[in-house]
Amino acid sequence: MTVLARVRDWRDRLRAATGWRRVAVLTLAGMVSVLAFAPVYLWPILFLTLPILAWAITPPTPEAASRDSIKRAFKDGWWFGFGYFFAGLFWVGEAFLVEADVFGWLLPFAVTLLPAGLALFFGAAAAVTRALWRPGLAGILVMAIVFTAAEWLRGHILTGFPWNIIGYALTATDVQMQTAGLIGIYGLTLWAFVIFTSPLVLAIEAPKATSSLAAFAPGLALAVVPLALSALYGATVLSNAPSPDANAPHVRIVQPSVPQREKWLPEKQGEIFRLHLDLTARNAAGELDGMDGIALVVWPEAAMPFRPLEHPEALTAIADLLPDDGPVLLSGGLRVERGGTEAAPSMRAFNSLLAFDGAGKAIAIYDKIHLVPFGEYLPFQPVLEAIGLQQLTRMRGGFASGPSPRPLLRLPGMPLVTGLICYEAIFPGAVVQAAERPGLIVNITNDGWFGNTTGPRQHLHQSRVRAVEEGVPLIRAANNGISAMIDAHGRLQATLGLNARGVIDQPIPPAVDAPIYARWGDLLLALNIVFFALLIWRFRDTSVG
Repeated sequence: MTVLARVRDWRDRLRAATGWRRVAVLTLAGMVSVLAFAPVYLWPILFLTLPILAWAITPPTPEAASRDSIKRAFKDGWWFGFGYFFAGLFWVGEAFLVEADVFGWLLPFAVTLLPAGLALFFGAAAAVTRALWRPGLAGILVMAIVFTAAEWLRGHILTGFPWNIIGYALTATDVQMQTAGLIGIYGLTLWAFVIFTSPLVLAIEAPKATSSLAAFAPGLALAVVPLALSALYGATVLSNAPSPDANAPHVRIVQPSVPQREKWLPEKQGEIFRLHLDLTARNAAGELDGMDGIALVVWPEAAMPFRPLEHPEALTAIADLLPDDGPVLLSGGLRVERGGTEAAPSMRAFNSLLAFDGAGKAIAIYDKIHLVPFGEYLPFQPVLEAIGLQQLTRMRGGFASGPSPRPLLRLPGMPLVTGLICYEAIFPGAVVQAAERPGLIVNITNDGWFGNTTGPRQHLHQSRVRAVEEGVPLIRAANNGISAMIDAHGRLQATLGLNARGVIDQPIPPAVDAPIYARWGDLLLALNIVFFALLIWRFRDTSVG
């Protein structure tokens, strides 16, 4: 029996499987698919796992879809998605262990219900794919369009959560990553389904008399040609990358590595604040240097475990730290706005990025606009708080969203800055919302919630892709890591790893001309979908061998 015949036999066994065996294969395939992303980057694994999904949800013969076959396709897609999101998001459970006595009981629900909910998108996509399936290339294109639409919806519905979008599998290297500047991560997702499903799916659908070489040729061409063109484009972009600017402002990125369990203890507030001050006063070698040559200092999300604008002594300490006419401090911090009347006072709390000058005065403020459900606010808050639930921040009432669209920060001696707080960096097409184009992205975060897991590493990688899509350098300041200076092509210029304490001193890399994606957004995705739809119409009558 030839290799092709063996694979065809295995496909038929999968299609005939029922019960726990079918569930186990699909769930495992979904889990293994996560190896395609950071920090493993084993993206060729999708050449095996995505065909398994395609074979499970598509018919052995091109008969019309029935209600039962569509329902089974939904279940198959859901189990694949559950495995995919369970393995990709297990690190969310770490946050519930920070205060295990309060939130530990929620951990089993968090690590299962979130994947179960997100898997609904894969289940729905599988059902629609089954309903619209056509044999051969047309079917692959149908699957690509439908699953890309599902991934886009996952990134937008109910505030969205576009973590580990399939297209990230095509951004593993600096060279591959550049194509995100053309078509964005959703455009890469569209092509990822074609690239990874075509070789095996088309080969075993070829007539049985076809030689192995002839059977594999079309699918391999659909995989190799786009990958080669992407590599050529990426190499060309990087070879023409601008040289560093010798006169660029220098930045000091501070990573204090404060254990999350200590972060909000009242008795630790002063110690944590002094730690930030001490680290800021020293260079990367740990030497006091008076911040000579530093134009900007960046502290991580909620760096000060108190409301700094309400603590004059903290503002005085910042003024004493910063040299006259010296750097600006950008720091994460909490702030509140009070209103209402004396009889019915009101208060709104914000997770903010605050800019302080050498006098300790707040000269610019960005309030986070994309809040984390259950982390920073409770959906259906009055009901859930009434039964005793609270978000992980443990702030009664939660945080309020800042004004949209996201404003740019204007700091002396610096290019225009767009601020991103925590996971705001994972939303493609939503980084720059102002009419003007920024010259710098500053992403502050606290990935200390998630321990030494894949979560912080995936978060860093997705931030790098945002830099490529916008053509703008990105500063990443994290409490426990991974802090980094990232250039406009997504390349790491310097990093501080997980649980490392110290600073990064780096010049700001130059921005580049706005890439096509920064100018057109998902328009090219739409054009690619139209192109695929025309191909589906062209190949709609292709028969199965």
